[in-house]
Amino acid sequence: MAYAPGAVLIAALAVGCSSGTGSGDSATDSKPGAVASSTAPPGKYRTLPEACRSVSPATLKDLLPGSAELPEAQQEKVFDGSPAVTYDTDRRVGCRWKTEAPDGAHSLFVDFERVVSYDPSVSDDDRAREVYAKKEAAADLPSAQPGSSTDSGTPDASDSPSATASGKPGKGDKGDKGSKGGGKGAGKSSDPDAGESADPGGSGDGGAAENLQPRVLDSLGDSAFLDDLLTRAGSTAQHRTVSVVFRTSNVIVTIQYTAQPALSTEIPDSKELQEKAQALGRKLVDGFSE
Repeated sequence: MAYAPGAVLIAALAVGCSSGTGSGDSATDSKPGAVASSTAPPGKYRTLPEACRSVSPATLKDLLPGSAELPEAQQEKVFDGSPAVTYDTDRRVGCRWKTEAPDGAHSLFVDFERVVSYDPSVSDDDRAREVYAKKEAAADLPSAQPGSSTDSGTPDASDSPSATASGKPGKGDKGDKGSKGGGKGAGKSSDPDAGESADPGGSGDGGAAENLQPRVLDSLGDSAFLDDLLTRAGSTAQHRTVSVVFRTSNVIVTIQYTAQPALSTEIPDSKELQEKAQALGRKLVDGFSE
């Protein structure tokens, strides 16, 4: 019986130690959970495609008229493209292709940018939305009012009573701005004296003008827009550059397709360039889905 109090004391100490250990494990387990809940998820894409292999030879033949008639050695050189100089190929890559034919020159540039957020509370996708929204705002689209971008973080345009049937508010409201018009001259002109030549067919066809002016695009990636710029090269020659920019998750892709006719009196066809640039955009989006 003299040993009973000691045995009780030992048992009590053992229970206390066991209870303390359990409490410590619980605190340790809750810590990672709290950190994980405050960390934004990473972006869907961790790598970028090889830029100079992102466009197939068959597509390049269509985008670069005259390339199919070149000798095989020259054709391969054109289709190989020229990689853009970048300092981090995990974050950005690009490639340029160019060809010259008797009736004019064409060039294509494709740029891939993988956006990474260094703020643990902001996801890569959210950061990519911000980068894309700045690009769209810089394009000064006549069809996109401030805050109308799907990536701007503003309420859905479809909730606005002024939204059009397409869900894009104010689409076409600035159709008469500057030299933006229809037909071959649709898009923006950087030459203030090019008003007449930039729109030889006039802007009477309102439907064509709205369809060809710079605008937000539907059903291309998570969000996209198209810009169209007609400029003069040197004193007389004119060239047109159609840009298609789209975002898919945390990657932003920029396509720039340029045509310059050999004759100074000719104006590059806006509709053809836009259709081909958008078709390439759809192919690139499909490539991300594979």
